[in-house]
Amino acid sequence: MPARYAGIPLLSYGFRPFFLGAALWAVLAMLLWIGSLAGSWQLAPGYGALAWHAHEMLFGYASAVVAGFLLTAVPNWTGRLPVAGWRLALLFSLWCLARIAFVATGASSPVPAIVIDSLFLPCLLVVMAREIVAGRNWRNLAPLILVGLLGAANIGFHAEVLIAGAPDVSMRVGVGALIGLIMLVGGRITPSFTHSWLLRTGSPHLPAPFGRIDKVTLIISGVALALWIAAPAMLATGILFLAAAAAQAGRLWRWGGIHARHEPLVLILHLGYAFVPLGFLLGAVSILLPGSLAGTAPLHAWTVGAIGLMTLGVMTRATRGHTGHELKASPITVAIYSAMIAAALLRIAAGAFPQGYMIMIEVAGIAWIAAFAMFLLEYAPMLLGPRAERSRTA
Repeated sequence: MPARYAGIPLLSYGFRPFFLGAALWAVLAMLLWIGSLAGSWQLAPGYGALAWHAHEMLFGYASAVVAGFLLTAVPNWTGRLPVAGWRLALLFSLWCLARIAFVATGASSPVPAIVIDSLFLPCLLVVMAREIVAGRNWRNLAPLILVGLLGAANIGFHAEVLIAGAPDVSMRVGVGALIGLIMLVGGRITPSFTHSWLLRTGSPHLPAPFGRIDKVTLIISGVALALWIAAPAMLATGILFLAAAAAQAGRLWRWGGIHARHEPLVLILHLGYAFVPLGFLLGAVSILLPGSLAGTAPLHAWTVGAIGLMTLGVMTRATRGHTGHELKASPITVAIYSAMIAAALLRIAAGAFPQGYMIMIEVAGIAWIAAFAMFLLEYAPMLLGPRAERSRTA
């Protein structure tokens, strides 16, 4: 049996470099985007500023968090040692190189950056598949299928930008894959962590166990997302979105988040997941009542709301738990969550206020930056330092 990794803490576990890199990039990429909107500089002219922004949020930031989570969760699923050391360093370096290459697309063709970036998710998939196959943990293959779909969407995104000048189907595939991961993995950890916390506090109100309702909800939502990818304006898509919104809201209610409201580390997962049914509902309204909503409101309910909040919820909790710190939200952590909620609500609402559209977008961007800047302030030392030798009380 191989010995445990004894090198620098940053390369001891996948969540450490990838959560740190994701947070740093969330700040830098948003600063670059806001500066571009303000006319302070030209952003990625070789690729297109809007396409760059969408890509770097979906396949830059979010993919890093997915990598950090899976590289940390898979050892727990399989009982094998985590990917660490030089293997982890190579994977993280590939992700970093892609980010640098995309910023430099103004000075050269975007093709080298596209080639580098297209390698990351397939490499992650191979590493994770190897661990799951070696550990014979077949029940956890489903998240890897969605990672494969995310990798295919990334390649398709680049192809659409090069051929058509802007992404369309591939962006919906990417968003759908990430929302699918939230429904699948978030739908596992949210009731699980809630159950643990409520048991610890002696509450009689425990989340409902996974059952037929959850299976039906996942099927309805999966079909709705698939139809949205193929035919985003079709009447049937709107009807299925409405059904998915109701089913997902019911699923969320069964987890009893209201009873865990006193612990922000748990509550934030419920609040983040709430943007999943909200996205379906806003999508249904935009399809069934054309012109009633700004076209991007459903998209940003998912990207800034569900993805932004769920990833921060996972990053804060996992970092605390795996570095030996108390599983209890600090005032800074609460401020992180508050800033991200403000960013999501502002970005969703911006389309309803044409007079203040640009101001609301910029303030939402500033709130996003503030959330991740505070994350770095509190959590970077945990990610960079050794595990704390203390007991966890929550």
